Amino acid sequence: MSSPALARTASEAAALAPLLARLFKEAASATSPAIARYSREERARLLGSKTEYLDFYGSLKDLWLAVSPETGTLLYMLARSTGARIIVEFGTSFGISTLYLAAALRDNGGGRLITTEFEPSKVMRAKANLAEGGLIDLVEVREGDALETLAADLPDRIDLLLLDGAKALYPEILSLVESRLRPGALVIADNADFSPEYLQRVRSPAGGYMSTPFGDDVELSMRLG
Repeated sequence: MSSPALARTASEAAALAPLLARLFKEAASATSPAIARYSREERARLLGSKTEYLDFYGSLKDLWLAVSPETGTLLYMLARSTGARIIVEFGTSFGISTLYLAAALRDNGGGRLITTEFEPSKVMRAKANLAEGGLIDLVEVREGDALETLAADLPDRIDLLLLDGAKALYPEILSLVESRLRPGALVIADNADFSPEYLQRVRSPAGGYMSTPFGDDVELSMRLG
């Protein structure tokens, strides 16, 4: 995968594009023996559960659950074009989306990305990937349940929020961050179809957002004034 837009210099592009290509290849080939224990109906139920998400996602800790290359490119373009300096991400996983967002911060001249992940093994791998990509200095990785890690110590003004963790928690995470979203801030929710409660909220005329589906699996919303 070629990602020349992900850097201001040839040396930066040379470091990041091969890393992303390798990570996407690993993600495509990754399997989890635990996934076989869940029927399709049970997976759907657990994806919508607000109480069993830690056990469910913990059992799938070997799966990457990564954004697609197209969504990653979209994240970079949105963060870069809006001049984002402060970004919050729910759901680090192995750090692919984090790399795209941190690259945009770097190319915007710097900033801060707060990302959160409850699985310790994923936190370790994500940090290693960010260090390899030369972006770790822009990222604060908070380990633990996002309902706790994002409940305090957030910046006063947030430019972009990515929701890509437990789908059932999208409304709760939005509520934690919402008061800090600046007018015009973007909220990108991956696989938002698994959270009808979230979609109803951001698409409601009274919800305070302008929102539209983007591609097959992304809901793109803008915080109104």
